[in-house]
Amino acid sequence: MAAETLLKTSKYSKYTYRQIVYHRFFVGLLLFILISLVLTVVFNLFAGSAPHADIYESVNLEALSLPIRNIVSRSRSADPRWTNCTYWHCFNVYKCGRRGHNKITIYIYPLTEYRNENGKAISHFSREFYEILSTIKRSKYYTPNPEDACLLVPSIDTLNQIGFSSEYVSKALQSLEHWNNGENHLIFNMVAGVSPNYNTVIDLNTSKAIIAGAGYDTWTFRYGFDISIPLYSYIAQRINSSQPKQKSFMIISSQTNIPSDYLAQLQSIASSSNDLLLLDRCKDASTDYTKRCEYTTGKMFDYPDVLKEGMFCLVVRSARLAQPVLMDVIASQCIPIIIADAIIMPFNSHIDWNKIALFVPEENIKNLVRIVHSVSKERKGEMYWQLRWVYERYFSSIEKLTLTTLEIINEKVFPLSARMYEDWNVPEHLYGPVNPLFLPVTAPKSPGFTAVILTYDRVGSLFTLVRQLVRTPSLAKILVIWNNQKKPPPPSSEWPVVNKPLKVIRTKENKLSNRFFPYDEIDTECQLTIDDDIIMLTPDELEFGFDVWREFPDRIVGFPSRLHVWDNTTHTWKYHSEWTNQISMVLTGAAFHHKLWSWYYTYKMPEEIRTWVDDNFNCEDIAMNFLVANITRKPPIKVTPRKKFKCPECTNTEMLSADARHMSQRSACIDRFATVYGHMALRSLEFRADPLQYKESAGVPHAYPDIGAL
Repeated sequence: MAAETLLKTSKYSKYTYRQIVYHRFFVGLLLFILISLVLTVVFNLFAGSAPHADIYESVNLEALSLPIRNIVSRSRSADPRWTNCTYWHCFNVYKCGRRGHNKITIYIYPLTEYRNENGKAISHFSREFYEILSTIKRSKYYTPNPEDACLLVPSIDTLNQIGFSSEYVSKALQSLEHWNNGENHLIFNMVAGVSPNYNTVIDLNTSKAIIAGAGYDTWTFRYGFDISIPLYSYIAQRINSSQPKQKSFMIISSQTNIPSDYLAQLQSIASSSNDLLLLDRCKDASTDYTKRCEYTTGKMFDYPDVLKEGMFCLVVRSARLAQPVLMDVIASQCIPIIIADAIIMPFNSHIDWNKIALFVPEENIKNLVRIVHSVSKERKGEMYWQLRWVYERYFSSIEKLTLTTLEIINEKVFPLSARMYEDWNVPEHLYGPVNPLFLPVTAPKSPGFTAVILTYDRVGSLFTLVRQLVRTPSLAKILVIWNNQKKPPPPSSEWPVVNKPLKVIRTKENKLSNRFFPYDEIDTECQLTIDDDIIMLTPDELEFGFDVWREFPDRIVGFPSRLHVWDNTTHTWKYHSEWTNQISMVLTGAAFHHKLWSWYYTYKMPEEIRTWVDDNFNCEDIAMNFLVANITRKPPIKVTPRKKFKCPECTNTEMLSADARHMSQRSACIDRFATVYGHMALRSLEFRADPLQYKESAGVPHAYPDIGAL
């Protein structure tokens, strides 16, 4: 018995001992982890709070005294420019994106004064070059660490070929610490070549370096590698955006360095046609750059003010392909006519120059007037309105020119982060945002549509409309926009009892644009915009209209249609409400559209149009048709044969519109909106969506039996 007790006690002691050992082990492990965490936090805290020196200092562009570096004639020069460079052969992409971001990093070499054996500076530091370096330093791309740099920019001014020594600058480039045969280096140049050859690329040994240069031709430009930039004009920077009410001249030539053979042809045109105003330096004021005199009469004009008087302005090839007059012309909103066959236009890889300029072959100068007259009014309007936007966005300052250059390079290095063509070439304030509904898909039917009713005080017809709408199978919700601030909506007890969600939204101002506000309560993609007096539409007509919208989700689909026409007598656009097979508008008194267009109407449509609608309490439907057609370049879709929308108690604006005054207002809207957009955005077509069957046939029931007739 004692032995048995001793055995049990021994077993119990071993079990207790193991428990103690395990307990101590895990407690010790926990303490070790906690102490390690505390030490780590304390170390980071002290390390973060302790001051530490930045090893790499930003380049000092304000230094009054620069370190001097002498370049001797026996120093080695950089290798000649590689003529077949691509981003595969002359650029090391593995130096880019090391920090995990999709943007280039740029290092600027410290400012240094380079001198030759005679103590003469090998390059002159210009204001324009200082602005380029300053812009890079302030940009998101700058880094003071050359080891992290994707691009390196030498601080040697090479903008003007006349302002530096090609021999010694080539040697200075070779002496740069990170030159490495020019790999991943960026060099800026605006004036290339010297007399008598005037080369179109900088006369400098640049090895593998990227050259952002002006005046490239198709022979010297390395496509996909070099960047074509404009020849900056300080005159253009002072040209404001004001414009005359009407252009006085069809074509203006103000360039003073036109080759003699081309000048002779232009003189012949100017002598026989009033369409060309040919200007040159005035004999009595040959040194005054702000004066130009007409070839035929000698009449004096102020430059560059005269450029605003022309619809088109000539930019002709001269000894150098790049011409500062190009920037003067664009800043003046005079459509440039480029007569230079081999020129590479600035930022040609991203800017669509066909949207803002005409290109006339050099051998075709004699047909200049005929070519200009062949340009349609619509195209001239689009080019005219786009010019100033392009200039302000890309060319109006050295800063914008530099940032555009860097952005293009960034997109070449990181193509997956590149912007679309429309982002570079389509101004939203003119054309609206890019159409987001471009996919040829059919919208699903299950979510249905939201009916948005704009009302003021017609409670009787409003309640009738609500009862009609809820009979439509695909209706998901009803929003009543109460536009009367002086009177509250009826209490909930008076509203019809319906089986669909219904909400009343009270507006702060009585504006027609309230019907297109992007209310958060609109959960469906499809929105039915309908007036409170359109009570004659049947549920079948509404259901069929919704099904048609599902096939055309990027268009306005509806019932009452109208047409715009051109009046040759008044030379204005007119509103046409007669019954025609051709339509260009579907009135939003009863129309389906994507809810996205309401957001665009409120936030992206030109403010001038929205203000006009609210001030005149008219034409919000025309404005919506302009907006959608301008973005999609497509006409609306009319549904069913119904054209009569009259009822005894209705006071719809279209029913009030029989008088000439109302029609005149609607015509004024169309003409004004076309002017704001710079072209006629509306598109017309002869098409109407009808059900395949109107009656039961061969025992097959009609899907939409209650479709109204003409």
